[in-house]
Amino acid sequence: MGSRCGLWLALSLASAVLVGCAASEKGSSRADDRPRSDAPPAADVAEPPVTVAASPDSADKEVDTQPRTVVPPGPDGSLFDGETLTGWRVLRDKAYADAGRVYVQNRTIMLETGRMQTGIAWNGDFPRDHYEVSLEAMRVAGYDFFCGMTFTVGDEPCTLIIGGWGGSVVGLSNVDYMHAAENVTTTGRSFELGRWYRIRLRVTPERISAWIDNDLVIDLLRAGHKFSVWWEQESVRPFGIGTWDTAAALRDIRLTDLTPNGTPASK
Repeated sequence: MGSRCGLWLALSLASAVLVGCAASEKGSSRADDRPRSDAPPAADVAEPPVTVAASPDSADKEVDTQPRTVVPPGPDGSLFDGETLTGWRVLRDKAYADAGRVYVQNRTIMLETGRMQTGIAWNGDFPRDHYEVSLEAMRVAGYDFFCGMTFTVGDEPCTLIIGGWGGSVVGLSNVDYMHAAENVTTTGRSFELGRWYRIRLRVTPERISAWIDNDLVIDLLRAGHKFSVWWEQESVRPFGIGTWDTAAALRDIRLTDLTPNGTPASK
């Protein structure tokens, strides 16, 4: 009886040891299967690499060292020759550090969607009063403004927003320190993807006027108002066009000098 008890006890102990070893090995295998904190998840590996934006200081230096040859408008007032970006600089500093690609295709300036803003600025001289700018713009993709046109109003800057704040707001930023969605110029309009819109802006000492196609959408007397731009648009001055999280196409950009009575000045 005693020998049988001893044998049973020995077998029980051996079985417990084997079970414990198996559990230990199984637990060790699970620990090895868990992702380590220093190993990127599979989704990160599959994604394309993301370009890291330069710091504001380095971005400023890069922009400041770019050549800025002053190019006059064409004889017909054209600011775009249909073939190149001659006369324009592609914005890459501050709010434009993660801008989308900008290129010319089929006599059109293409602005791809960036992270925040994508835009171009005119390198030449630009009038302060008595002028009109016209262009055609299209929202190619996205939901926000596809034409943010920064321009001069006397000694002050301002931006005409087309399709901002979720896609439909039209107005000036800023008027009396209020942006395009909250000042006296604010209006709403729906815009279709893939459709060209004719945009025209007129600045005279008395007023700022803007048309979309043939519709007058802004007609503001300047007297008594203060004009300014957001910090994102400072690098665009005195004139340029940008987008916000939106892809756009631009063409037929023209500048017309006006006489004091508002008619086109002869060249």
